Amino acid sequence: MRSHLLNDTTAERYRGSVTEGVERVAARLATTSRPFTGITADALAPRVDAVDLDEPLHDTLAALDELEELYLRDAVHLHHPRHLAHLHSPVVIPALVGEAVLSAVNSSLDTWDRSAGATLIERRVVDWTAGRIGLGRDADGVFTGGGAESDLHALLLAREAAGDRDPATLRVFTSQAARPGIRRAARVLGLGEDAVVSLPTDRNKRLQTVALARALDRCRRDGLAPMAVVATAGTADFGSIDPLPEIAKLCAQYGSWLHVDAAYGCGLLASRRYRHLLDGIEHADSVTVDFHKSFFQPVGSSALLVRDRAALSRTTHRERVPDQAGKSLRTTRRFDALKLWMTLRVMGADAVGDLFDEVCALATEGWKHLVADPRFDVVVEPQLSTLVFRCVPAAICAPATIDRANLYARKALFAAGDAVVAGATVGDRQYLKFTLLNPETTLADLTAVLDLIAGHVEQYLAERGEHLDRAC
Repeated sequence: MRSHLLNDTTAERYRGSVTEGVERVAARLATTSRPFTGITADALAPRVDAVDLDEPLHDTLAALDELEELYLRDAVHLHHPRHLAHLHSPVVIPALVGEAVLSAVNSSLDTWDRSAGATLIERRVVDWTAGRIGLGRDADGVFTGGGAESDLHALLLAREAAGDRDPATLRVFTSQAARPGIRRAARVLGLGEDAVVSLPTDRNKRLQTVALARALDRCRRDGLAPMAVVATAGTADFGSIDPLPEIAKLCAQYGSWLHVDAAYGCGLLASRRYRHLLDGIEHADSVTVDFHKSFFQPVGSSALLVRDRAALSRTTHRERVPDQAGKSLRTTRRFDALKLWMTLRVMGADAVGDLFDEVCALATEGWKHLVADPRFDVVVEPQLSTLVFRCVPAAICAPATIDRANLYARKALFAAGDAVVAGATVGDRQYLKFTLLNPETTLADLTAVLDLIAGHVEQYLAERGEHLDRAC
């Protein structure tokens, strides 16, 4: 039906339909008291499966009513202050305005004749980001679908920079706390099974530079090629930042491409308080940033930045007409840069950085509270906004039992909808994780959730009779 196509004759219908959708979301946000309803997949799946997609409702309001029942009512609400799991932030309103505009205009960021000004805006945002990193005047970049794509693209550039070396001789060095996708990217690129070398971390879960130096030296002595070192500025599990200046010196010494995965830590680029934690990132050959993690942007908003634009693209201008073709692994790309552009133009970088500073400061407060609370064991002092810990009852010491009790507590919180927390593995033990990305979350929220966790752990032990008689 042509009446559903967006054009000059349907502008009013577009306005009314989108406004109605926004109203539904706004009403749900205003009345949500918990981060989750606790609904199970078994309860929700039959209702979704019962929808006949071959029988349309022919009415936007009816479709929104149905969506309310199938999605909005039970959605996990990231905006809630007790959603404490995953690298997934609440979003700022200017970015949502940009999302609405880019979706409706539907530009594709590959050639000028599909995007026009959108191309220039993406380039300007890329230049701004590269400037914040300190990559220099020859830097360039491109928006991607996410951090995994950025890391894959960076390793592709590193492989090309290695020349015609036998792929079986190429090695990529990273820490044991790095993104698992690095190994997957190496497989996609056709590197050998042993291509990715995972190196140990120190007590703060940062790559050990001594181990890296030894591995690079061994690589050279064995006649292999140290294709790349992937340093992490904000590991997913711990928020740890690898020692970037020292790693950069080793890369220069051994001729390795330095890629910094700053998907999480990129929020520090706008920070007025913690920017120094990224010192050394300016020496990178390539950098991954995920604005949808710590710049409070809607998914997805990510980019790959490179020091040398020649490494990224052979096609930059055609007859003085700018385009982005040849820079990306994809052809059709959304105008995701508009979301960050609107955020910077309305709020400014300082305001975004201040929001990230708030959650980092809260993590420090939370760490101090955990250290002082005898019920909990906390792994490391946070560099960013992640806390990894577990409840350790005084009357029990069997590690496997503690693992099960903490896992039970996490599931019980989610089932009740009282809070959403994540899990992490430290060694072979099960821990819990707070990833703090909501500036509305307070220390009172953290302590309330910790009390709930401790209560669920004690309940688990009591119901199974695992108490003093199992103590060491």
